[in-house]
Amino acid sequence: MRKVVFSLCLLGMSIAAKAQFEQGKWVVNPSVTGLSYSQSSYEGTSFGINTQAGAFLIDNAALMVGVGGNWTRPVDSYRTSVSGRYYFQTTGVYLGAGVKMEYWKPESSGSVTDLGAFAEAGYAFFITKTITLEPAVYYDLSFKDSAYSKFGLKVGFGLYF
Repeated sequence: MRKVVFSLCLLGMSIAAKAQFEQGKWVVNPSVTGLSYSQSSYEGTSFGINTQAGAFLIDNAALMVGVGGNWTRPVDSYRTSVSGRYYFQTTGVYLGAGVKMEYWKPESSGSVTDLGAFAEAGYAFFITKTITLEPAVYYDLSFKDSAYSKFGLKVGFGLYF
């Protein structure tokens, strides 16, 4: 009996999640989104904050825009991005990819403007009907220099409405 009840609960959660990924819905990741841990040869280990917002243009696919910053010594950086996310059915698993422009301001020298691409894979775990906890793994690829490329983990919150 417990297995049946558990299965029905999972089905109900899946149906509720599906409703959040439909065309015309919006997703907003508040400022705490993307609190990340990453490693690159240029900046070493760092912590940063990113914010994203987007709209579901079709079911399960969202167009996102983002801004972010990283104020870890010895390098400060600022970022803007445009990306897409695809959510797999009702599971909450998503893949995302996009392009970014990043402005680096090292303490010791002049600034660097970097163009690049990124990819991410994550999971939108619904805490409530509209609020998610979103752990993800990502890779930022620099078109300028491979030393600016980085791999990282991030955890964020999302609002779906």
